[in-house]
Amino acid sequence: MPSNSPSSDTGASTGHRPTWPRALLRAAAWTLGVVMAGAVSILVVVAIALAVAYPNLPDVSDLLDYRPKLPLRVYSSDGVLLGEFGEERRNLTPIADIPKVMTDAVLAIEDARFFSHGGVDYIGVIRAGLANMGRAKSQGASTITMQVARNVYLSTEKSYTRKIYEMLLTFKLEHLLSKNQILEIYMNQIFLGQRAYGFAAASEAYFGKPLKNVSIAEAAMLAGLPKAPSAYNPVSNPKRAKARQLYIIERMQANGFITQAQAEEAKAEQLKVRSGPDTGRVHAEFVAETVRQLVFNQYGDETYTRGLNVFTTLRATDQTAAYKALRKGIMDYERRQIYRGPEKFIELSKDPQETEDAIDDALADNPDNDDVMSAVVLEAGPKKIVAIRQNSETIEITGDGLKPAQSGLSDKAAPNIRIRRGALIRVTKTPKNTWEITQLPEVEGAFVAIDPRNGAVRALVGGFDFEKNKFNHVTQAWRQPGSSFKPFIYSAALEKGFTPATVVNDAPLFFDAGVTGGQPWEPKNYDGTFDGPMSLRRGLAKSKNMISIRVLQAVGAKNAQEWVTRFGFDGEKHPAYLTMALGAGSVTPLQMAIGYSVFANGGYRINPYLITKITDQKGRTVIESPPPGLDESVRGIEARNAYIMSSLLQEVARSGTAAKAQATLKRPDLYGKTGTTNDSIDTWFVGYQPTLTAAVWMGYDTPKKLGDRETGGGLSLPVWISFMEHALKGVPVTEYTPPAGVINMGGEWFYEEYAKGSGISSVGLGDRPAPGAGADNPIQGQPMPPGTVIQSPPPSDERNRILDLFKN
Repeated sequence: MPSNSPSSDTGASTGHRPTWPRALLRAAAWTLGVVMAGAVSILVVVAIALAVAYPNLPDVSDLLDYRPKLPLRVYSSDGVLLGEFGEERRNLTPIADIPKVMTDAVLAIEDARFFSHGGVDYIGVIRAGLANMGRAKSQGASTITMQVARNVYLSTEKSYTRKIYEMLLTFKLEHLLSKNQILEIYMNQIFLGQRAYGFAAASEAYFGKPLKNVSIAEAAMLAGLPKAPSAYNPVSNPKRAKARQLYIIERMQANGFITQAQAEEAKAEQLKVRSGPDTGRVHAEFVAETVRQLVFNQYGDETYTRGLNVFTTLRATDQTAAYKALRKGIMDYERRQIYRGPEKFIELSKDPQETEDAIDDALADNPDNDDVMSAVVLEAGPKKIVAIRQNSETIEITGDGLKPAQSGLSDKAAPNIRIRRGALIRVTKTPKNTWEITQLPEVEGAFVAIDPRNGAVRALVGGFDFEKNKFNHVTQAWRQPGSSFKPFIYSAALEKGFTPATVVNDAPLFFDAGVTGGQPWEPKNYDGTFDGPMSLRRGLAKSKNMISIRVLQAVGAKNAQEWVTRFGFDGEKHPAYLTMALGAGSVTPLQMAIGYSVFANGGYRINPYLITKITDQKGRTVIESPPPGLDESVRGIEARNAYIMSSLLQEVARSGTAAKAQATLKRPDLYGKTGTTNDSIDTWFVGYQPTLTAAVWMGYDTPKKLGDRETGGGLSLPVWISFMEHALKGVPVTEYTPPAGVINMGGEWFYEEYAKGSGISSVGLGDRPAPGAGADNPIQGQPMPPGTVIQSPPPSDERNRILDLFKN
């Protein structure tokens, strides 16, 4: 009979297992199989990827000897940076020389686990991949090693293929290099804005200081740049840069790199970011460009990547003195010129924001030219101008500061001249620290100083402003030297028998059309007067044209043309006509400095040189040029000729047209000559002290009159004096010892043979032998006794030369 007890049901059920655990087990097994299959598939894919991609990865072994692109750098003789050339500013700095505060700041924000992971942050990679799939920005998964792989070898495109290559390269780098090597490459390679690559270059670019001197606050600011150099640039985006800096300081504290007190101090520090021109820089742009050309001729495109350091003969302080002296001379001349009007006019609307934007754009398009600064006029009246400068600096110009532009403030001024609201003008600071209106000059100038003892260039300024006009007037401007060329004619005359005491008549000369074949020529002295007979010494001191012409007549223009080549001049650029006596040929300022150096060094021809040494990125010397010496193989003129010419040129600087030189500098060992060409188109002063020769030229690029009263003594001499006042500070007075072959008679110097039979003995003879006269001397003739009067008409052979000169 059937049982109704529960046990029967229980017993019946024990023969069948429940279905849900079995299904769960099957599902688990299936899932595990899928996962294992997926893992195997991934491993297969990775293996295939490695098999295909790894052999194609770039060879990273060159990073064992890391050599990034390093610019060409040009330095003064005392190690001051004068210029650099290359797309990338970079200072290669070994990891041992990078301060810990800088590496801590970088690690805190970029890769705090850098020294503990194997090169890849896997969680970060997954996060970045998901972000890219969702079209969001990357979450910053790249480790420092990955950034090195990308920056050195890969593009910056966002793709999975590139990410795979980046990871593979990362493994390769971690296997090949130590952590310190990787960090060193990163710290030198990363781009940080302002053309700066690496933190050493960035420290100079943003703070104007070497990396070793950065503070915690500065290091944190620099560490914020790698993520986005433009967005976090403290120059262009100071607010965003500051916010990121504060965050990095917090990360440094959180990671234990700094204490809370240090963090608070760093957050409060006021940083001085270089946002404008470097006022402390040495302006040697023309020199740097000359060096670049010389080095490029030797090394080609490697010039800009090899990291060469070129050391020049320039002295940084002398270069700065030359730059300031020439600019001051040009601007002093500019103050005497008619005001040409504002550079442009800007429409200023009533909307304050639009007005501010318009002013910012105008000032950016017309930046300051060193101390000649740009400003936009807000208010203009006959007694006051209110203008705005960069960074919203408001200035007022009143009183004497308005005088240079008085014509532009008149109600009757032409529209293009009148100063009114919206006018873009130039202003400068006066010595009294007040503002003065000015204008960019149209006139140009040149300055060069060399050591006459070896040819080393000590200072060179090729023009008013390199950015405005890159034409190097020192080496490229061929101009008439005017009276500054007369000493070379007088030097030739000494070999013809003239002496400083020879009397020549300062009387009118006239060459009619029959002589010239064209227009009659009646040369004049600059002052229009004639003083009659005078000694050669006095004639040069007063720069009398009639004296020089008569001297050249006696010497012979052809002889003089040959003679001047001994000083480095090209004879073809000095035609053998009487006008050579007035400096009608063509010279460059550098040639003039070389020529006067022959007088300064006792008669030796020198070749100017600029480069003393070139080193590579590790400081190893590549090329070194010792200073050339002076010996008889480079003699240009006799020592006694140079000595007597120095005596004559000393008189010019003492009592002649350059008397201001000795009067201002209060020393007797100054020698030189002024020069002013016809119609005051060019003005010169070339002079020397036994250790330094300098030439100054001023004029317009398109020749035109400088002004009826402008002379070499008034324009160029003050520039020379200003430079020498600095350059000769602390230099003892040095006067020349009379060489062999000269004697002193009644206070005047003569060649010894002029006193033969007179009973006068030689005095003060030096130990340097005078070279013998003979066939090698192009100007020979019987010596003229002291006091000979020269008042001769042009020799007949001069008629044809003058005729040719005046033919069109």
